[in-house]
Amino acid sequence: MKIPPLPYTVTDWSQIEPTRHAGESGEALWRTFTVGELRVRVVEYSPGYVADHWCDRGHVVYVLEGEVEAELKDGRRFVLRPGMGYQVSDFGDAAHRSCTPKGAKLFIVD
Repeated sequence: MKIPPLPYTVTDWSQIEPTRHAGESGEALWRTFTVGELRVRVVEYSPGYVADHWCDRGHVVYVLEGEVEAELKDGRRFVLRPGMGYQVSDFGDAAHRSCTPKGAKLFIVD
C-alpha cells in the first residue's frame, strides 16, 4: 500500500454517507474516503454479519467497537476485540473474511 500524493486532509466520518454491502448474512455499512488506489473506511457490521466472499486484498484493520472474528480460508480463526487489529499484504496469507455474532465497528485502510 502506498499513499498517493495527498494534502493534509481532515475527515469527518459522520458526514460521509454510508453505502450498504450485503453479506452472506447481515450487512456492512461503509463510510469510505478514497484517493487513487488508497481506500480508508469506517465499517460497521450488523449482528450476525458474515462476509459473502474470501478476500486476498491487503488491509490494516483496527477494531473500534464490538467483536469480529477474522476467519482464514485455511481454517485459522482470530477473535479481535476493541483495541486489537491485524495487518496483511495483498496475497500475503490465506484468503480471509470477517464475521461477527453481535456486530462490530472497524477502521480499515487498504
